[in-house]
Amino acid sequence: MRKKRNISSFRRKKDFRPLRITFLIVCEGERTEPHYFESFRVPKDVCRVIGVGMNTVSLVEKTIALKEDGDYGAVWCVFDRDSFPSQNFNNAILLAEHHNIDVAYSNEAFEIWYLLHFHYHDAATGREQYKGMLTQRFGIPYKKNDKSVYERLLSRQEDAIKNAERLLDSYPNHSPVNDNPSTTVHKLVQELNKYSV
Repeated sequence: MRKKRNISSFRRKKDFRPLRITFLIVCEGERTEPHYFESFRVPKDVCRVIGVGMNTVSLVEKTIALKEDGDYGAVWCVFDRDSFPSQNFNNAILLAEHHNIDVAYSNEAFEIWYLLHFHYHDAATGREQYKGMLTQRFGIPYKKNDKSVYERLLSRQEDAIKNAERLLDSYPNHSPVNDNPSTTVHKLVQELNKYSV
């Protein structure tokens, strides 16, 4: 008769290392978005954030090249609608999807994500208006490249996620290029939070 093995002997905590996903996040902006995502409490070996100073289709093409040069479990592209032609914005999203790249877009600007931390906002807003609105909410002048924004907003992050989801749900015929304001940044935030330490 065979002796039963003690299953617990195979469970050594010191030998066990949870499978970790490696994120590549490629941002349109060179500072604002990278500063925000670099502030997450995710180990540096789990998340690589790059700001490339490109937009829409050229940004996605750069992301495809970076993806092919590395071994990433999740690849995200972060960009805004801005005032680029609608075809550029739509094509960028389609190109990313075709290459299994997730998109965290904002229409019209990344700052809609910041604003949603304070309240639900569904009025079409130009990017130049966000500065004044955020200055009022922060109580100090809003600066695009401020490295402290993540910490300032962290306690309100759950509200921002709910507001972003509600905003997307408010568009019956969802069309990223036409849905102003809208953002999918919360989807990337939720994924990063799973790996926070």
